[in-house]
Amino acid sequence: MYQRKKLNYSILISIFILALISIISIYSAQTYIAASAGNLALKQAIWYLIGAGLVFILVKLKNEYLYKNTWILYIIGNILLILLLLFAPEINNSKCWFVIPGIGSFQPSEFMKIFLMLTLSTMIHNFRMKYATPSVKEEFIFLLKTLVIVLIPSILTFLQPDTGCVIIYLVIYISMMFASGIRIRWFIIAFLLFLLITGSILSLYFLNEALFIKLFGTDLFYRFNRIFDWSNGSGLQLENAMSAIGSAGLIGHGFNNTPIYFPEAGTDFIFAVFASNFGLLGSFLLISFIVFFDTKIIMLAQRKISDKDRYVLIGIVTMLVFQQIQNIGMTIGLLPITGITLPFISYGGSSLLSYMILIGILLNISMEKPRKYRYK
Repeated sequence: MYQRKKLNYSILISIFILALISIISIYSAQTYIAASAGNLALKQAIWYLIGAGLVFILVKLKNEYLYKNTWILYIIGNILLILLLLFAPEINNSKCWFVIPGIGSFQPSEFMKIFLMLTLSTMIHNFRMKYATPSVKEEFIFLLKTLVIVLIPSILTFLQPDTGCVIIYLVIYISMMFASGIRIRWFIIAFLLFLLITGSILSLYFLNEALFIKLFGTDLFYRFNRIFDWSNGSGLQLENAMSAIGSAGLIGHGFNNTPIYFPEAGTDFIFAVFASNFGLLGSFLLISFIVFFDTKIIMLAQRKISDKDRYVLIGIVTMLVFQQIQNIGMTIGLLPITGITLPFISYGGSSLLSYMILIGILLNISMEKPRKYRYK
C-alpha cells in the first residue's frame, strides 16, 4: 500500500539540536532546583535516548498501526486518568502523576493529547467517508460525538487539576474540527456561547467572590487569581523571570549563570533560563530555530498524504505552535501563566516521550508515499 521514502533528516537534525539546547538549559537551571531532584540534565538526556527508541519502533510499525488501535489507546488513556484521581499521590496540590519508584513520575495527560489526535482523525475520516455532503443535522450529531470524546478526558484532567493540558485538548479539537471542513456557523455559535459562559463566570468572580467559591471551589478561584496576577504584572515567578531576562542584555550573563531565583526554572520557565544565559541574541536564535522546525513540519502538508495523516498533522502543528507561543509569551509577561511547557526544551520524561512519539508519527508521514489515499 505504501512506498517508503528516506528518513526526513531535517527533522532528525532539528530534534538533535533541540535536545542539546534542552540539556544545556536544564543543566543551568539546576542552580535553583533542589538537589534531591537529582541530575535533571542527565535524566533529560536519558529520556531523549528512550524517546529515540520509541521513534525507531514507530517508524517500523507505521502510522496505520496506530490508527487501527486508536480506540484502544483512547480507552487506556481515560482509564489512566481515572486511576490518577483515585490512587495517585498529591504533588503540589495536584494528582497529575503516577510515581514509579526508582524511575520517576508518569503523567498520562501528556499521552492523552496524542490519543485525542488519533481518535479525532479517525472519526473525521469515517464521517467524511460516510457523508460526502453532510446535512446540518448530520454535522450536528457528528460534532456532539466528537465533543463528548474531548470532554471526557478534559473533565478528568481538569479535576487533577491541570488546566494547561485541558486548554491544549481544546486547541487540538478546534483546529482539527476546522480542518474537517464542517460549516463555519458551528464555530460562530461556539464562540458566542464561549463569550456568554466566560462573561457570566467572570462577572460572578468580580462581583460575588463568596458565591463563586461556593459554586466552583477555591481551586478555580486560585487559577483565576493567577491569571489576574499576570495581567497586573505581579507574582514572584513572573517578576523574577522577567528581571532575569531583562538584565541579560544582548549576549546574556553566560552559560550556567542565572542571576535570580524563580520557581519551575527547569520546566515552565525554561525559556527564562536560556534567555538570561544567552541574552537577546541567543533568544532570537532559539526562536528562529523553533520557527524553522515548525516550518519543516508544516511543509509536510504539501505532500500527497492520506487524509488521516493530514488531520493528525494539523493537530500536531497547532499543538506545538500554541505551546511555544503560550510558554514564551507567559515567560515574558505577554500571556497568562498556565503551566504549559516549552516542547522539546522543558524538563519532563512524560512530556518528552509524548513529543518523541509525535516525531515518529511525523517521520512516517514524511516517508510514506501512498498509492491510495483512503483507509479502509
